[in-house]
Amino acid sequence: MHRSSKALNRLFLFAAAFLFSTGGAAIKACSLTSWQVSGFRCGVAAVALYVMLPGARRGWTWRTWLIGAFYAATMILFVLSNRLTTSANAIFLQSTAPLYLLFLGPLVLKEKIRRVDVVVVAAVAAGVVLLLSGSEAVVTTAPRPGLGNILGVATGAVWALTLAGMRWMGKREKGTSGGSESAAATAIAGNLIAFLVCLPMALPVTHGTVSDAAIVLYLGVFQIGLAYILLTRSLREVPGLEAATLLLVEPVFNPLWSWLIHGERPSGSALAGGALIVLAALGGTWWQQSRSAKPVRKADLQR
Repeated sequence: MHRSSKALNRLFLFAAAFLFSTGGAAIKACSLTSWQVSGFRCGVAAVALYVMLPGARRGWTWRTWLIGAFYAATMILFVLSNRLTTSANAIFLQSTAPLYLLFLGPLVLKEKIRRVDVVVVAAVAAGVVLLLSGSEAVVTTAPRPGLGNILGVATGAVWALTLAGMRWMGKREKGTSGGSESAAATAIAGNLIAFLVCLPMALPVTHGTVSDAAIVLYLGVFQIGLAYILLTRSLREVPGLEAATLLLVEPVFNPLWSWLIHGERPSGSALAGGALIVLAALGGTWWQQSRSAKPVRKADLQR
């Protein structure tokens, strides 16, 4: 029974990463404007999460709204970046969060900088340079790759602020039962903020099809809402390194869907840089996991 439960949670985590990975291609497939896709997607997600997670409807504080604002910025900037550059660049640049967390850790979380952190960040920085060094062809699905890449860098920065904020809230609530609920509340608040921010630029809707409505509903209910629920449920049971490995499905498959559906082909340097970014983040997780699992020696206890 225990084994089947673990296997089910692994499947949930894979499904969450799979759903996350479809965002890039789905966003590009919608004929609505970037502000409309971003706003309506987040509006639907806020409602879906509020309905599916009743425990997250209470206990909101100013911290919920503060971290929610960073999360909202992440959601908006990712859509804007994804519509202007390739899906590969958008998701890989969002994955540069460890680069910013190196500086946010000591400032916000009072965490010490370790040597492995410096190595990981150096590798991530090298991946970013490699990714941005190649010239992206201007195509229908990536009309302004330069601006899209800049927004992608900003997405990574605000995503790092979101992660740091979540960890900050988690440390304050350590030992209480409200940690997962507060994280879910932050996700709901973030999606609501994103919807309200985008709404003035999203209205009026001068055109739209049934297909556009279906894509927005899919993005809000499944690509964000259901994926978030599967992720939070599975992370309670799946070990950290295994979870980090399974979550690589998102950055690996995200460009693949855009290539299969839209014929979008990122440059070789972008793929190489993205691979370096993803592997660096995974390597850092592996090192941290191996250190935490290392048995304590008797000599260490006597120090």
